[in-house]
Formats: sequence, structure tokens, C-alpha cells
Amino acid sequence: MDLKRTVIDLMPAPLVRTFAAPYIAGKGIEAGVSKADDLNKRLGLHSTVDLLGEEVFLRDDVEATVQVYFRMIEALKARPYASISLKPTQIGINQTLAYCQDNLRRITAAAKAHNLRITLDMEDRTLTDASLLMFKAIRDEYDNLGSVLQSRLFRTPDDIKALHAKPCRVRICIGIYMERAEVALQQKPDMKARLFDHVQMLLDHGHYPEIATHDEPLIRRCIEHLDKRGVSKDAYEFQMLLGVPRHDLQQEIVKRGQIMRLYVPFAEEWRYAIRYLKRRLAANPSMALLVMKNLTGK
Repeated sequence: MDLKRTVIDLMPAPLVRTFAAPYIAGKGIEAGVSKADDLNKRLGLHSTVDLLGEEVFLRDDVEATVQVYFRMIEALKARPYASISLKPTQIGINQTLAYCQDNLRRITAAAKAHNLRITLDMEDRTLTDASLLMFKAIRDEYDNLGSVLQSRLFRTPDDIKALHAKPCRVRICIGIYMERAEVALQQKPDMKARLFDHVQMLLDHGHYPEIATHDEPLIRRCIEHLDKRGVSKDAYEFQMLLGVPRHDLQQEIVKRGQIMRLYVPFAEEWRYAIRYLKRRLAANPSMALLVMKNLTGK
């Protein structure tokens, strides 16, 4: 794992930008909005638009980031096929929890006024408690805020049980952050099997699972099982990353009358886009092969 990360870290930025092209909408809010519009118009896909960048420490930088989110809300209003994702480390968690929660509340309230959904992304496990605490507090006031849970973590079943009593939108994914064996599963097949269990558990507790995976057998297993259970197609949705070549499967889901939502990141600065792709490559080196298929059409 260390060697793999070292090789990825040493990749020159121009090469990373080439690899990043299919995965990132571009530079600036307009690029994210334009991509969301295009995906919906051409393919019937929904989007969650994300500003790349994390680990913001200075208060002035946090304030600048929060203002970007307010501008995103203005740019994305009147688009029922779009939502917004953000991270705690972008909006002040490195200052104080109270400051971060206040910024999240302000953004969520502004989005609510335009009927836009916000998702508080989940970062590594050191922020899980704080993220869920903020989510529950603000979900008590606003129904347009969603959260994320990771199937690799042993704690996730307990987190599902402890979610807000009100219905919650929850993106359930295996998670990209590598965690220690004491707190998390280490093998992806186990994480995917657990994700299937968590989808059922979320539904049983009255929540709305956003099933985030590119694994076709897992997606088909979920569809078959939930159809047999008679679960309404509007009681859950599927999510994938922009750029992963799953066109046929995505269109199949759309034709079923379900929401198929892509994670659409854009960058205000390219260094954040490069960090994003390096992190994705480190978590899943096979992504490089998928990108090459996109670039070459083979």
C-alpha cells in the first residue's frame, strides 16, 4: 500500500490532469452547473455537485469556501435534478464544531429556500461522530439535509439505529478512507456484502438509501431483492462517480423510472482536482484502466 501511494504521489500533475478529465466537470461553478445540465438533458441523470478541496484550516479560507457554496445554490436553483455535496473540513470543523455546524445550518437554510438538497459528506472515521452530531441537529430543523455512512466501518449498524427519528437521506457507500482493522473491514467483497445489508436496514428504519457503488452485481442484487420486497422505486436511488464507464447500467436504471445520480466535482483550483484523483487512484488503482477506456474509447 505504501509503494502504491508513493507511485501515485510521484505522478506529474499534467499526467494526473489527463487522467482527471473524465472525472471532473472542470474549473469553476459554471463547469459544475453546465455538466449537471448536460447530464440531465442528454441522459436523464441527476447530479450532486461538489466543490473539490478539503482540510481548510484558516477562517478566512473557510469563509471564502462558504461563499462559494452560497453562489452554487444561486447557480443551481430551479434544477430539481441537482443537489450539492460538501465536507466538514471545508466549512470549519478544523476551527470548532459549533462554527462548522453554524456554517452548515446557513448553507442548508439557503438551499432549502430554493428547494435544493445538501449532503454532508463523510470523511475519515475521526470525523464520524462530529459529522453525525451536526447532521442530526440540523436534520431536526431542515429536511433537505442528508448524510453519508460507510459500510466498511464496524460501527455503521449502530449509526443507522441512532439516526434521526425523522426520515433521512443517507448515501451508503463502502468509503474511500483506509481504516485500521480494529475499526473497519479490510476486504472489498466484505464491504460490498455489508453495504447490501445496510441498504435493507436503512429501509427498515424508514430512511431513503442512496446506494453508491459501481459494482454491477451488487446493484443487480439490490434491485432484484428490493423488487421482490415490493419496495417503491422512489424509496431509494443509485449513485456513481462522474466518469466511471457504466453508461448502459445507468440508462437501465433511468429507464426503470429511478434516480441515477452522479457525483459531479469541480475545482476552483486545479491542485484540488489533482489531490482528488490521486486519492481515488490510491483507493482503487483499477480506476486508471477505466479512465484509459474513456480516453481511448476502447
